[in-house]
Amino acid sequence: MTPPSLSGASRALRIQFFVMGVLFATWGVHVPIVKAHYGLGEQSLALAMLASGIGALAALAYAGRIVGRFGPRAVAGVMGCVSCVAIASLEVSTQYAALLVVMLVFGSFGSLFDVSLSTEASEIERLTGKPLMSGFHGMFSLGGMAGAGLGSAVPALGLSPQAHLLTATGACALAVIVASRAMLPVPDHAGEEKHPLSLPRGPLALLGTLAAMGLIAEGAIYDWSVLFMKQERASDASTAALAYAAFSAAMAAGRFAGDWVRARVVPRRLLRASGALAAAGMALTLAVPSPAVGLIGYALVGLGLSNVVPMLFSAASQVPGVSPAHGIAAVSGVGYLGMMAGPPLIGLIAEHTSLTVGLLVVVVFAIFMGLSAKRALRG
Repeated sequence: MTPPSLSGASRALRIQFFVMGVLFATWGVHVPIVKAHYGLGEQSLALAMLASGIGALAALAYAGRIVGRFGPRAVAGVMGCVSCVAIASLEVSTQYAALLVVMLVFGSFGSLFDVSLSTEASEIERLTGKPLMSGFHGMFSLGGMAGAGLGSAVPALGLSPQAHLLTATGACALAVIVASRAMLPVPDHAGEEKHPLSLPRGPLALLGTLAAMGLIAEGAIYDWSVLFMKQERASDASTAALAYAAFSAAMAAGRFAGDWVRARVVPRRLLRASGALAAAGMALTLAVPSPAVGLIGYALVGLGLSNVVPMLFSAASQVPGVSPAHGIAAVSGVGYLGMMAGPPLIGLIAEHTSLTVGLLVVVVFAIFMGLSAKRALRG
């Protein structure tokens, strides 16, 4: 069998990131439907999201060992397909316990899918010697935009929610199977990680905290933006789904331009500006009771957050005395936990106050990221 080419592996990885974005968007678009289907309040819905976070935590503890043993190609193929099955099963049952199991599976297998893709991205960057991380993450955002766009069109197409889930996840599973075959084989150093994930220390602790905050903000938009537009702004289903699409489109644009911007703006100044823009966009969405303004605000949040994670990953790979692979793994692991645990936290706040108050977390964390730029980043 002819080994995959580096260019072919890069294309395959972009497809995989795109698929992951579609899966997250499909879940995000269906949050209001899931809430109604199971008859849930914000707290019960938040606990279902927490089940996803618990699954992610359990899987991330051994992600390095699993990916190191089997390689990103095999792990991405299996975990991507199982993630598709989990999303397809969201509304099969009406029992709350079944939803908890589905979310647990999606969290655990989805996190392994994510880690395998990040590992492959780091390897391709190493082999090419070029900064490509922003572009890869841009495909995730592009997938989110496409998934949200399809979700917005579902009412006009006359598809039932279950038909939409089966159509979207079936196409994603096929793409995962095809793309995983073109990914790189296991690199010689892939088995270095022998121990469960440990919490980062020193400079990596601050970078990991900021990554977690950035991904909590990102996860809040993925999981709560559609429900916010529908519940707090009385938007119809199509307009509500556009909130996710506006956020993802702006984030994709920011990430595709990210490598060019990062070559011209020093990291700490860019992180400071990114935090300010994200905070302003979220504050605009929460303060002005207009669906149109809300969409603009979500786009500003997406643009502000677009290069936060690539910047932090890059900084993690340059921490003195720490190998690039270990630095990126430590920061991405904590960051991913933030993305999975943040939305349930917002849901618990919303249950006792309102979703508007819950989403203020995004504003607070974005401001903190901007204020921490000088201490966290060099240059």
